[in-house]
Amino acid sequence: MTKTGRCLCGAVCFAYDEPRNWCVHCHCESCRRQTSSPFTTFVGVADGRWRWTGAEPRLFQSSPGVRRYFCPTCGAPVAYGSDRHVGELHFYASLLDDQTGLAPEGHVHWEERVPWVEPADDLPRREG
Repeated sequence: MTKTGRCLCGAVCFAYDEPRNWCVHCHCESCRRQTSSPFTTFVGVADGRWRWTGAEPRLFQSSPGVRRYFCPTCGAPVAYGSDRHVGELHFYASLLDDQTGLAPEGHVHWEERVPWVEPADDLPRREG
């Protein structure tokens, strides 16, 4: 099955072939600042299983070894890549055209969460 997604204006589009590697909620400060939200949700997809199907995104290196991809037209963040996670790219799950079958498996960087949001789930909460 192929999943597709796009940025706000529709210029940057992507597709990936299931299965994905994982799906998690990230609470780290840098992701919160990039998305202006208390946390964000990613799907990790192995290299070779994903492709850009529209305009290619621009790249911002937010820290050494960390790449944040965004639409040059509307500014929407679309993906995250890191030297720490070699061989995969992380797409923002909320950009997927079809949310069917999307089930986050946990929370990461729990120690960096904002104190005013308490997710109402029983998913594992991992630090780092």
